[in-house]
Parts: sequence; structure tokens; C-alpha cells
Amino acid sequence: MTESSATPSAAPEASSTSVSIEEYEALNARLTEAEAAASTARDAQLRALAEVDNVRKRAEREIDSARKFGTERVLGDLLAINDSLELGIKAAGSPEATVASIGEGMTLTHGQLLKFFDKHGISIVDPAGQPFNPDLHEAVSAVPSADVAPNYVISVLQKGYRLHERLLRPAMVIVAKAP
Repeated sequence: MTESSATPSAAPEASSTSVSIEEYEALNARLTEAEAAASTARDAQLRALAEVDNVRKRAEREIDSARKFGTERVLGDLLAINDSLELGIKAAGSPEATVASIGEGMTLTHGQLLKFFDKHGISIVDPAGQPFNPDLHEAVSAVPSADVAPNYVISVLQKGYRLHERLLRPAMVIVAKAP
């Protein structure tokens, strides 16, 4: 009886785990498709990683180039001013030079410099007669004055400069205080 009872229970297990040829081929085809999709995804991932690495390297090269040559245009504009200064120095050494001609050359060179400042966003901070502003001015001293209101700039010892909105150098000033 044990033999007959073992055989009927073994038969249903074998039939439930057995796969037909059609099912096997369908599963094998699905496995092949899944492997191909995984391979395609892996290739796409490797390409994307390589592209990210290339973009990073390109950005590093561009940043390095900008550091090296970013001031090229500004410095090129300064060369004309340097040329004028050199010509002025050479002219000052000539026997025909007069104070007036040297002064005229300095005025022209100063004009070039002011145009350079304007072109590159540099503005002059000249606060004479204005209220003292600690964000833009550096008070060197305070002197009593009956003519100027307290906390107003009496004189400017050295002009300040801004690059767009950023202060490059504060103006050095003398400020009025009550007598």
C-alpha cells in the first residue's frame, strides 16, 4: 500500500513542475529579451557616465582657461594707457618739453584711464560735501567746523573706487564735527 500511495502523490508533483516545450521556449525568449534590455541599459549607463566625465573635464578646462586668460581683454585695454605713459616719460626728458606740454599729455592719459574705468564698470567715489557713509568712506580724522554740518565730508584725501556694486577701495576723508 505504501508503494501505491507513494506513486499517486509523486505523479501530481511531477506534472505540476513540468514545463511544456512551448512554455520553456517562451520563458527562454523572455529571458533573452531581459538580458538584452539589461545589456542595453548597462551600455547606456556607461555612455552616460562617460559623457558626465567628459563634461566635467571640459568644464575644468574652461575654468582653467578663464582663470588664465579672463583678464586678457582688460589688460589689452591697459596697454594703450601704458604706451601713453611711456611716451610722456620719454617726452619729459626731451629739451623741448615744457611744463604745459607735459601737463597736457598727463591730462590726455588721465582721460584714457577714465574711459578705461567707465568701459570696465569702475566708478569713482568722490564724496566731497556729502554725508559720511562708513560703507563707502574711511574717516581719517574729524575736525571741528562751523561752516559744514557735523558728519559731512569736508575734504577727500584719496578717492574711492567701486567695481559695479562692489567697493574696491573706500574714499579716505576728513569729516566735520560740531565745534
